Amino acid sequence: MTQIKKVNHANTGLADKAQAYFISHAQALFSSLGRLIRSPFNSIMTILVLAIAVALAGSFYLLVNNARQLTGNLEASNQVSIFLKNSVSDAEGRKLAEKLGENASIEDVKVITKSQAMDEFRAYSGFGDALNALDSNPLPAVIQVLPKNTLKDDADLEKLIAAFQRYPQVDFVQMDMQWVKRLQSIMQLAGRGVTLLNTLLAIAVIFITGNTIRLELQNRREEVLIAKLVGATHAFVQRPFVYTGLWLGFFAGVTAWLIITIMVLVLQGPLERLSLLYDGSFHILYLNFTETFLLLFFSSFSGALGAWLVLHSQLRQIKPQ
Repeated sequence: MTQIKKVNHANTGLADKAQAYFISHAQALFSSLGRLIRSPFNSIMTILVLAIAVALAGSFYLLVNNARQLTGNLEASNQVSIFLKNSVSDAEGRKLAEKLGENASIEDVKVITKSQAMDEFRAYSGFGDALNALDSNPLPAVIQVLPKNTLKDDADLEKLIAAFQRYPQVDFVQMDMQWVKRLQSIMQLAGRGVTLLNTLLAIAVIFITGNTIRLELQNRREEVLIAKLVGATHAFVQRPFVYTGLWLGFFAGVTAWLIITIMVLVLQGPLERLSLLYDGSFHILYLNFTETFLLLFFSSFSGALGAWLVLHSQLRQIKPQ
């Protein structure tokens, strides 16, 4: 019976400590918000500066995401077009295609005869009537070769193209989708650049918040000294300041989201007209729920981190005499 009472007493004591801990944090959280509200001018100026930095990071991210949408539907392949000499007949072209298909590095071979090439050109060029005036078909036969997926190394592809070029029937060889691969490489570079830029802007948010909290700490130096004289720990003293940094980061994130959304709304009209050039397949992207949550989270976290870093060093320098 005595043991049961001790266990119940221990559980009650632990529950009381947990309740006091949460109450203390809640008081610090809302008291720090109250201090920001009581000095609206300084708070708004700081939040706007932070919001601009966060909005820059978010807008560059969204810009790259929208650009990736344009390139994402372009399938980059290693397809090679072999243009035969004009003197080569369709039958000779088919024989060459059969010979190329025996190569272990080639997955598929397709022949486009002279007549097929002319029909396609007549259908898509808009010069159908003018082409009827030609005495002969000036277009060559083409062999489209698709190397196997395992053949992605540029050196191997160059060797394969050089081998195609050595055939006497071949006029010239070109990679059909090389420009797409280059464009996708540029987009990968842009994505890496956005990551670096966002890192720099996050560091800027940390420093701006840290400097704001440092000034706040100096203004409340006497209050901190009194708290330390009565035995307050560093964790207790820095708690409201850290929550101030958290609130600054959070409101900066909300403001940045509004700035980004307004920017996208302003650009929506021209971008929709651009979409018509892509047969309506392009749809402007906004920050979705997950991206908005991450924006607010990292903005708030950066603000709290900046405050904590400054307090970690500054509070040690404030010592009661």
